[in-house]
Amino acid sequence: MSEKPFRPSEERHHVVIIGSGFGGLFATQRLKKADVDVTLIDRTNHHLFQPLLYQVATGLLASGEIAPATRQILADQDNAYVVKARVTGIDINEQTVTTQLGNNTKVFGYDSLIVAAGAGQSYFGNDHFAQFAPGMKDIDDALEIRARIMEAFERADMTQDPVKRERYMTFTIVGAGPTGVELAGQLAEMANRTLKDQYRNIDPSQAKIILLDGAPQVLPPFGKRLGRNALRRLQNLGVTVMLNSIVTDVNEEAIVVKNMKDDSVSTIPSFCKIWSAGVAASPLSKMVADQAGAEVDRAGRAIVNEDLTVGEYKNVFLVGDMANRDNLPGVAQVAMQGGEYAAEQIIHELNGRPNTERPKFEYFDKGSMATVSRYSAVVKMGKLEFTGFIGWFMWLAVHIMFLVGYRNRWTAAWAWGLNVLSPKRWQMTVTDQQRKARNLIEQ
Repeated sequence: MSEKPFRPSEERHHVVIIGSGFGGLFATQRLKKADVDVTLIDRTNHHLFQPLLYQVATGLLASGEIAPATRQILADQDNAYVVKARVTGIDINEQTVTTQLGNNTKVFGYDSLIVAAGAGQSYFGNDHFAQFAPGMKDIDDALEIRARIMEAFERADMTQDPVKRERYMTFTIVGAGPTGVELAGQLAEMANRTLKDQYRNIDPSQAKIILLDGAPQVLPPFGKRLGRNALRRLQNLGVTVMLNSIVTDVNEEAIVVKNMKDDSVSTIPSFCKIWSAGVAASPLSKMVADQAGAEVDRAGRAIVNEDLTVGEYKNVFLVGDMANRDNLPGVAQVAMQGGEYAAEQIIHELNGRPNTERPKFEYFDKGSMATVSRYSAVVKMGKLEFTGFIGWFMWLAVHIMFLVGYRNRWTAAWAWGLNVLSPKRWQMTVTDQQRKARNLIEQ
């Protein structure tokens, strides 16, 4: 006879939440005072503030400053049970979630399920690109990219071959969304400011930073005016922006690009290549959708109902990057609001409201922002748009506010303040944490 699925207690409603990102964490915290048991399952033991990963990659912040331990965050929430494990199966008919950690398998039974497992990098069917152009979706990715960036400058300093040196000092970033724009801006500041006078044989400011995208403008969701503003700022920093350009191949030596306007093809020799051009939902989304008879979109997101449930299963919610409802953007605010909404429906129904009376999920757009460089950011809040120093100051305030934990807010603010006053970046050292990257970098 198989082992009975685990439940913290037989008396209370059990909510299983998969994923400790914004959606999962906000759902868990919203249930703090509810008469439920909450089991939060994630393959990592931390909550990742993903929008700041590029600052770990470029040495502004340490990984711990944007990835506090989940158990520490929820230490005072008595009804929350944190599990570090990989989810290998979900059965929405039996209402079970199967997990694995090492050789240990454990099955959890649930009354309500919130799936908020996020998304990974999408290479649009060209997954072999990942070996040469890593994405940036978790801490390991950011540390690997940091290692590749520093390795490029070290190799350029060592070689006497001008062709190799140019290749080492050419950095290509695929995707001109917020992550790509922010990363390109930080790389330019590193080359022009942080690494100045640190090498004997090269001038880091001569590094070529290329930002590529198939769209006709950078930051498409921000509108044309803010896109043009960001483009001008990047160009002033020395970034080469190639729009209407799609990547057709990536290998050890170079990246191959096709211009959509004239169909011309160009090969860009580049040692350090970074991918930030698309996301694919966790496979758990399709796993649930298939069982519920729901469809998934091209990014692997399940098509959900107005209340973020799937099919006829009113106790299974998909939030954030797992769900497609009215093509909402894949941003943190959608996940936060979706997680809180799902938790609130559970609370209301435990208090006696029928699930047939649920209000539909309404996303409130609080705005979008991206920082291009010191003193320069673009912010869109409804019809209001801000650029330059005002936008940059707003960006600082919002990101400090949403960083979890007072210590993390203080250390991030301190790091940003030091960056204003000093060109040094205190996290640029490549340590044993990046041995994975060194093994992947070509010999």
